[in-house]
Amino acid sequence: MNSRYFFFSLLFVATIYITATGITGCAQIGSPTGGVRDSIPPVLLKSIPGERGTNFTGNKIELEFNEYIDVQDIQNNVLVSPFPKVNPNISFKLKTITVKLKDTLLANTTYAINFGNAIKDLNEGNPYKNYTYVFSTGNTIDSFTLSGKVLLAESGKTDSTIMAMLYRNVPDSAVEKRKPDYIAKLNREGNFTFTNLSGGNYKVYALKDGDGGKTYNTAIETFAFNNDEIIINDSIKPVILYAYAEEKDVKKPLSSGSGIKPALEKKLKFTAAANPANPQSLLKPLELSFNKPLKNVDEKKIQLTDSSFRKIGITDFYLDSTKRIISLNAKWTEEFDYALIVDKEAVADTTGGQLPKTDTIRFKSKSKTDYGSLLLRFTKYDAAKHPVLQFFKGEEMVRSVPVTGTAWSDKLVEPGEYELRILYDENNNGKWDPGNYKKKLQPEKAVTLSKKLSIRANWDNERDIEL
Repeated sequence: MNSRYFFFSLLFVATIYITATGITGCAQIGSPTGGVRDSIPPVLLKSIPGERGTNFTGNKIELEFNEYIDVQDIQNNVLVSPFPKVNPNISFKLKTITVKLKDTLLANTTYAINFGNAIKDLNEGNPYKNYTYVFSTGNTIDSFTLSGKVLLAESGKTDSTIMAMLYRNVPDSAVEKRKPDYIAKLNREGNFTFTNLSGGNYKVYALKDGDGGKTYNTAIETFAFNNDEIIINDSIKPVILYAYAEEKDVKKPLSSGSGIKPALEKKLKFTAAANPANPQSLLKPLELSFNKPLKNVDEKKIQLTDSSFRKIGITDFYLDSTKRIISLNAKWTEEFDYALIVDKEAVADTTGGQLPKTDTIRFKSKSKTDYGSLLLRFTKYDAAKHPVLQFFKGEEMVRSVPVTGTAWSDKLVEPGEYELRILYDENNNGKWDPGNYKKKLQPEKAVTLSKKLSIRANWDNERDIEL
């Protein structure tokens, strides 16, 4: 048989068979469907020199792992103790990390290189957590530790961006002049630990380092200090540091960058916080907001009346620091109809411009049922500590009340969710006072209650608080 005829006959039969059996696709080449994701971190196989070695004299360390690795964010993750003047050079290739020490090593000193979570496997990113390579330039590995906690004095909360700093055998001014001997990071709970310390006298601080200099050099930096020098030995106890900023960091508004000042409106105008659609609070002043700063204010030409224009006395009247908001207060009666008459000559802006016309704003006050009733009962009350109850909404303190007994109540509380703090007001001036390092004055301390207070309108709200 002709070979070509045989080939085409075979091809024809195969085609009929494929059609009859329903096999219409062809083989596909594809990627495997995968499997269980690798969650195992890299494994350290060996280090050169070996871990926890003594009498170290070199300047190079190699760490070899069982798989390809990646080292991420070295600057923020890797921490060398004692803190070096010059940071080491850390590089990696394939399965090996190389550390080249650039600083002169101190004699008879234990060093620790903590990698944090910087070391990860290349493919899945599984971290080799908190690995620390330890070595000593002396005959022994120092093993003392110092642990502690940093709390924000004004709130009792924690801030993990603060660092703990340790100095050995230094005067009080060292924290303002040079970098520390040891640095430790805080965890989410505000805890820190210094490891591989030798015995001796130390000073411990905490700092939120604003400029990266590792020194306390401005009153707006969050800072904490321990009153006494610490002697580190077998019986050392944990320390608690209370951090504060001696001065508030006032943020300046960002410039638009164009160099062109926005045009001011020509006419002087104002808006009132209370109006027919927005009842006046029984607890707060009525605010008038102006579109331009005011130079002159004649309060006699701003009158509060009832709906029949009978005059009602204003108890407080003041212009705020921006010169744009006038606040006026009265003994507000619930569900009462008011009218505020603002004469066109009542105010003038810095150019002498006045209001285009006399305005009358009609508004109604709120009802007592718009508020919640609150009863707080205090246990372990100690009058000598001068406790003060503070109400916060976000970062704003909306109310502060001295605690003068085992219970406190108020029938008119604005509805909403509040964070409660207890301030221990040592100097009894009704406000939180920061510390002062030069005077060795610790800040006043406050505690934020873990459970928020939710106030419902027209509801009796109660809470027990342990001081």
